[in-house]
Amino acid sequence: QLVESGGGTVQPGGSLTLSCQASGFAFSMYAMKWVRRAPGKGLEWVSGINTGGKTHYLDSVEGRFTISRDNAKNALYLQMDDLKTEDTGVYYCMTGLFGSEGTPAQGTQVTVSS
Repeated sequence: QLVESGGGTVQPGGSLTLSCQASGFAFSMYAMKWVRRAPGKGLEWVSGINTGGKTHYLDSVEGRFTISRDNAKNALYLQMDDLKTEDTGVYYCMTGLFGSEGTPAQGTQVTVSS
């Protein structure tokens, strides 16, 4: 099970930190990723982290977002800085490193608006 939290409404240029609490599987043995769904659009891969901690980012978030994981806490994080209106959407964590394949959980809403 994956449960996301930490979303909210911020102004452009603001920051948010998303969290994902994993349970029921060996979290440390899985690559993990964040995907998002903007209003009226499909799922879009945002960032992934492998079991060794190597990170990957969508070009448009590179330098603004930081993905991390704490295997001791079975937790995945996404630090989002300098948020832009185009970052608005529902954010989901999933197993896997790349792509948007997978079954989204409930997600957490991020709204960037002035």
